[in-house]
Amino acid sequence: MILKIPTGSKTSKMNLHLKVRNIAILVGLVSGCTPFTGPTPTPFPPDYLPTAVVLTGQALFSTAEAMTRTSIPTETLTPTTTLIPPTALPTATPTIEPGFTDFAQIRFLSPGPMSSLVSPIKLQVLLVSGRSEIVQVDLLGENGRVLQRTLERVDRDPVGNYRSFEIPFEIRAVSEKGYIRISSKDDHGRIQVLNTMPVLLYSIGQAQINPVGNMIYERCMLEGLKNGVDVSGGVLDLKGRFWPFNTQPVFAELLLEDGTPIASRVLTFRGIDPQTLDTTLPYKVKEPTRARLVLRQDNPELLVVDPELNKYMYVFTLEVTLNP
Repeated sequence: MILKIPTGSKTSKMNLHLKVRNIAILVGLVSGCTPFTGPTPTPFPPDYLPTAVVLTGQALFSTAEAMTRTSIPTETLTPTTTLIPPTALPTATPTIEPGFTDFAQIRFLSPGPMSSLVSPIKLQVLLVSGRSEIVQVDLLGENGRVLQRTLERVDRDPVGNYRSFEIPFEIRAVSEKGYIRISSKDDHGRIQVLNTMPVLLYSIGQAQINPVGNMIYERCMLEGLKNGVDVSGGVLDLKGRFWPFNTQPVFAELLLEDGTPIASRVLTFRGIDPQTLDTTLPYKVKEPTRARLVLRQDNPELLVVDPELNKYMYVFTLEVTLNP
């Protein structure tokens, strides 16, 4: 840029200085607005933002994968199967009475004694059926009338079979005492096993289930006698312990295959606590004879007598072979 400086008066010289100063200021301003000619930052490409998001996500997944490998073992875990029983068993642990350790052939699981029940009753049992393989389940009212009866075929298994029954019922009163009685016969029609659970029946309300407690054990324990035992000498010794249901006498019998008794004895016990059993059953046979040893107790509260089960409340039996 070429500046022409005029010459002349003092005023002209002052004006000249002002013009030069203004031009210098203008040049400075223009210089400040001039773009920087040095190296400039590289601008982001148009697709850089999506790429940055992807890279950040990959970094996060890599971190999570690294943490997962650190916190969980690398070996393959084999899933395990937990077997759940079909029904919950009573939680109360029964107190074992001395001498009573064998489980009952008809073992009530639920309900327990004197449970308050409404219709329908949810009955659960573990049972060994008689040789007939027919199980009879009766719900009796307080006088012995049959409120409900069920027959079911159950394969005989010495270990026992689990069964559940739903028993509907109707009663006229608000409540009354009742009995769940389960029985099974042998292949000759004799009672082989029978057990009873006393309960309370209600027409309305909610069920209150008691644990079975010691009811899971057989009430008769005999020393030295097992099913199918051979007996000789004309006398069968009965030694062991018995747990009475009530104060009624206990009947001990030897029954032939047709049901004929060849020996019998009436046993009396004091109270309903477990007691010692010590007696004999004399018998007479001319040749080896198969018979059934029966110990039974009646229920005196039953007014209605069943033609086959009479007033039986508990029946324990063993098959024996009698020799002269």
